[in-house]
Amino acid sequence: MAVRAGDRHMADHESDQTLLERLRQGDESAFNNLFVRHYAVVYRVVYGLTGTREAAEDAAQETFLALYRRPPAPDQPLRPWLCRVALNTARNALRAERRDALRVERAALDVVAAGELAEAVERAEERDRVRAALATLPQRQARLLLLRHAGLSYAEVAAALDLAPGSVGTLLARAERAFAEAYARCISTGAADRSVGKQVQL
Repeated sequence: MAVRAGDRHMADHESDQTLLERLRQGDESAFNNLFVRHYAVVYRVVYGLTGTREAAEDAAQETFLALYRRPPAPDQPLRPWLCRVALNTARNALRAERRDALRVERAALDVVAAGELAEAVERAEERDRVRAALATLPQRQARLLLLRHAGLSYAEVAAALDLAPGSVGTLLARAERAFAEAYARCISTGAADRSVGKQVQL
């Protein structure tokens, strides 16, 4: 269902909880407005985990399907709930994928002009190094970094991961240090090159 400009303008001034209440009453325009409002964050979270556009889009769509079918309880903040569902959805998809036969990693580059190829390859290698470093971290640290990088506040990260809000800053600082060390190891040992197809274990 298309969102009319007037409906979207009105929804911009409505809280998530107001839109969720409308969704629980069967208002599809409320769902559309929540989708528009939160899709980018959900996509960034699952893309950081999956590393491919197709898998991220699939996981994001499954996340919003879960929202449509069973919205969170009124006392649950929406964005942390969405991110928690998104991480679990992506993790389950990756587990299913690993049960299949090993496949060539879907890191195919978009068609680029010859002059841009070297830059595109460099970006792909950088992404692989980041994902290889994330894959070496404990689950909680990797999730902390993904959620914070996606733009969640400390309070939202705490809600998504069931942490005490006051602990997020300290845990995030530790995660950032661990990631920096892991990333340096990936560069010095070429770990990213040897980890083709390795998924972040979340």
